[in-house]
Amino acid sequence: MTRFLKSKDTFLLLLVLLTMSACATQKPNQESIQKINQQPNLTINSPEGKIAVVLNNENNKVNYRLLKDGKELIGLSEISILPSAIGAKIVGSKLNAKAEIWQPTWGQFSEIKNQYKELVVDIDLEGTTAKLYVRAYNQGVGFRYEIEGYQEGTVANFYCTYNLSREDALYATAKEHPPIGPLKISELALTPSDKPIELFTPLVVERSVQPYLSILESDLYVAPEFGVINFEFDQEKNVLVATNKTKLKGDKTTTPWRVILVNEKLGDLVTNTVPLNLATPNQLADASWVVPGKSLWDWRVHGYTTEDGFTYGINVESYKRFIDFASDKGIEYFLIDDSWYTKVKKEQVEMVENIDIKQVAAYAKEKGVQLILYYDRRRGDYGDDKLFSYYESLGAGGVKYGFMRSKVPFTKSAIKKTAAKQLLINFHDVPVPFTGIERTFPNAITKEYCHAQLDARKAFTPETFIKMALVNAIQGPLDMTNGNFSLNGINAGNREKGPRKRNSYFSTVASEAARTLIIYSGLVCIPDAPEAYTEKADLFEFIQKMPVGHWDESRVLHAKMGDYISTARRHGEEWFIGSVYNQQGGVLSIDLDFLKEGQAYKVTYYEDHPDTHCKTNPEAYQVRTDMVKKGDIIKATMAPGGGHCMWIRLEN
Repeated sequence: MTRFLKSKDTFLLLLVLLTMSACATQKPNQESIQKINQQPNLTINSPEGKIAVVLNNENNKVNYRLLKDGKELIGLSEISILPSAIGAKIVGSKLNAKAEIWQPTWGQFSEIKNQYKELVVDIDLEGTTAKLYVRAYNQGVGFRYEIEGYQEGTVANFYCTYNLSREDALYATAKEHPPIGPLKISELALTPSDKPIELFTPLVVERSVQPYLSILESDLYVAPEFGVINFEFDQEKNVLVATNKTKLKGDKTTTPWRVILVNEKLGDLVTNTVPLNLATPNQLADASWVVPGKSLWDWRVHGYTTEDGFTYGINVESYKRFIDFASDKGIEYFLIDDSWYTKVKKEQVEMVENIDIKQVAAYAKEKGVQLILYYDRRRGDYGDDKLFSYYESLGAGGVKYGFMRSKVPFTKSAIKKTAAKQLLINFHDVPVPFTGIERTFPNAITKEYCHAQLDARKAFTPETFIKMALVNAIQGPLDMTNGNFSLNGINAGNREKGPRKRNSYFSTVASEAARTLIIYSGLVCIPDAPEAYTEKADLFEFIQKMPVGHWDESRVLHAKMGDYISTARRHGEEWFIGSVYNQQGGVLSIDLDFLKEGQAYKVTYYEDHPDTHCKTNPEAYQVRTDMVKKGDIIKATMAPGGGHCMWIRLEN
């Protein structure tokens, strides 16, 4: 559901734009075409007028430039849909505008403003007309092509270059590895062409002067045949290049959106709503069954021995302990990962010894907890239609889908088919970065498009976490499995699936709690044993009280690549704030200027102890309460590799 913005100027603005649009939609005659070709520059500005895209039609190519406040961010760059040997001429254009507010099913905001100006450009491709859509938002731009009636089988190439300054530096996701960067454009220009550096979406462009940019795509849902964009550096043209290729089918072909985000602050790239606004709207007639939340996860707990001598493993008793704790603490889900079954035969799932999944499912239902069950395609192909029907028959809440690889059409199909069975879906194993898909199909609740905690039994540093929170997270929700509390035991090797190298997992328990808030996800999977959380119940309160996915507002208060990040999220009158620092440790000033004037607020601090250190004393922490008000500045002090959390609410 949408509703138009109410302001004194909206009606007049739309009236002017509709008049312009009506004039522009008239079929151009030869005289008008000639006039356009004599004036090849077309300019579209963002609603606030600060961002501008200038199109140019020289040398039978369509080029663009991106500016902010009159200063060039991206120099003259090409954007095309067919091979460059085919000439492209601009033959007409139309200006549109839109201003509305819509409500996502879940996310970082309860309402999202969708306001843009759009230039629709008619382009003659040697006898065939294509349309180039250019949308200008206050925080970024999007480009999309439509082509109709071209010869079937022709290879289309959505080709876009980015003419960046040689002093600009890139950060890029590296799938299950730490992000790449900083990598200067000048370094890419010197990279041997036979040894190209692989760059995956999204990219972050850190300029010598603000603003920051991010380059990615949105709405791959409408054009899965194009696949995920590939980046490379063209040594000859000295530009960054993004391509998607596919064969045209003869009817209308629509590309995904190429997106460039523009923000003065690095952290604002993570909360930028342009990719969501460009995504296809919700395709579920009823999405009320899609419930974001927290989930316990069994995989990293195997081998954990409790004080009463019980050792967790793959068995019904272990699962019942997880379910009891989830029910008691109001945790919505329990994720059972790999090895609850051995293999899949035709219409049959063979269970491991000591597992009766129907019994576990019935127990979870009785306790008000929904199961999410892992599925590994390497153990046999049950077929998605039968698989998801089987999960539905068990009363499962969702599926964690493993080893699908980066197959876009297959991933799209799985998302749609799970939605039809009212199942959430969480993707493992280098999934497709379907940016914006949580708007289109809200059951696509999260994905491991990152180096998750202890992934492949490796560990990552606080610096890596901060980079992923500022790069990988731009493409959408992440399942990073933050929230380990028994750090000493994990580092000592007291788990079957702990890090391969002992004492290589650097974090603090306060940092682990903060990370569960900082990383945006519709499903926050916490990886430790119930007893580990019970032992630190006062710290676990921060995670327990956090309303995952039901945020009214989200802000990144502080961010510096690899150094620190501080995120604040509001639900009603409550604020949750999480901050983490690198291995140097430090202090961040948290300005509470976002609180309401004249109100008294109670705050609980969950923070590092003065003796805390991510390597030598990771489990030391303290919890304290106080009163705060609007305008107070909190000095969040963090140990090396540490963290700081705040839960702020109105005084009763």
